[in-house]
Amino acid sequence: MSRREFLAITTAVAAATRVAAAAPQAQAAPPRRRVAASEKVTLGIVGLAGRGFGYHMQVFRQFPDAQIGAVCDVFQERVDRAVAATDGKAKGYSDFRKMMEQKDLDAVILATPPHWHALISIAALQAGKDVLCEKPMCRYPAEGKLMADLATKYGAVTQVGTQIHATPNYHKCVDIVRSGALGPITTVTNFCTMNDDSEGLGNPPNSAPPPGLDWDFWLGPAPKVPFNIGRFRDGMHRYFKDYVNSWLHELGPHIVDLPFWAMECGHPKAVAASGGRFATTSMADVPDTLHVLWEFPTFTMTWNMMQANAFHFGVGAPSSGRHNGIIFHGKNATLAIVNYGTPVVLDKNGQPMEDREYPVAAPPSPGHEREWLDNIKSRKECSCSFQAHLPMHTALNLAHTSLYVGRKLKWDPEKWQVVGDREATEALRPPYRAPWKLPA
Repeated sequence: MSRREFLAITTAVAAATRVAAAAPQAQAAPPRRRVAASEKVTLGIVGLAGRGFGYHMQVFRQFPDAQIGAVCDVFQERVDRAVAATDGKAKGYSDFRKMMEQKDLDAVILATPPHWHALISIAALQAGKDVLCEKPMCRYPAEGKLMADLATKYGAVTQVGTQIHATPNYHKCVDIVRSGALGPITTVTNFCTMNDDSEGLGNPPNSAPPPGLDWDFWLGPAPKVPFNIGRFRDGMHRYFKDYVNSWLHELGPHIVDLPFWAMECGHPKAVAASGGRFATTSMADVPDTLHVLWEFPTFTMTWNMMQANAFHFGVGAPSSGRHNGIIFHGKNATLAIVNYGTPVVLDKNGQPMEDREYPVAAPPSPGHEREWLDNIKSRKECSCSFQAHLPMHTALNLAHTSLYVGRKLKWDPEKWQVVGDREATEALRPPYRAPWKLPA
């Protein structure tokens, strides 16, 4: 995206803001069924590709106290497959708005491409449903703020799909950081590197959509473009800014979640981002190189992503695969966790220290999906609720804004605006394609 394109978008957003009164308004608290401990939670799934059908549907079918009551996708072939997988017990839909009207649904799982996450989550909340939304939670700060506010207003139990949050290795990292063993932490480094050209995306030509696919509905609030199998192929949304913004939004929530949790960061006070598309040759348009600096009152945090890099920061062996990690740089010691593996504490000479027990700051999790089901019954807030994830996702979204306006941003979370920067503040709201609008 060029600066000219970005300015055009922000101008359009400003104009849309002036007619916000025409947008749907947040309604009063909807009726909600209280699910008893002995009852089954009836679930609806929106988005039935690899993540919705291949992961969530299979995971939740294993729980004896959960049942799939509805499935929804804009591709009829996927709907038919999912209904058949429930032996015809689930109702099939092609429009999520119709699914939200199904009275016996207690909760909704959202596994669409990210450009739909906010609108469908909001529709579910307004329909009185609890929500599990795959990451990223949102693509713009205004989306995330509204999602968190509505979850609070309606007393909904929400969970963002950062499943790694529930694993013992992440919990141990939190224990180590909060124990004080590292000493004062002044810098946190996050990295995600790979050495491939968009996973074989290539440059396929535009074509007619397959029978049974509502391509215009798939695009929804995103700009209207011709059908292209490269955009539609499962998982390839991660390479297009109109659907995911960047790899920071695609994989960043899994990685950056840990330091935001362990350090109890809250909102950053400033954000600066730099990057571009320098090496890849596919039809992808997200940056293949992105560096972000977030400033907090007592430390800084960075994100370093490179899609063309043979040695991934020299941490480990050369490989063309994807590598990621988090490094907490403390005055007394350093904590590193690479590829979601075992956390290692290094002394001042860079040598691994003997493993030991630390005071428990993050109690064990029953499992990410299990926690959500349990809390639907208890009405407790989940560890990765919309409210808990709002500061981190706002930080990711501000990095995207900083990249495209081309300057450092100072953030005021109380006023929910970029300090002294009207252009960037206007860009906090998404430029949806009509007739889709973010509720006021």
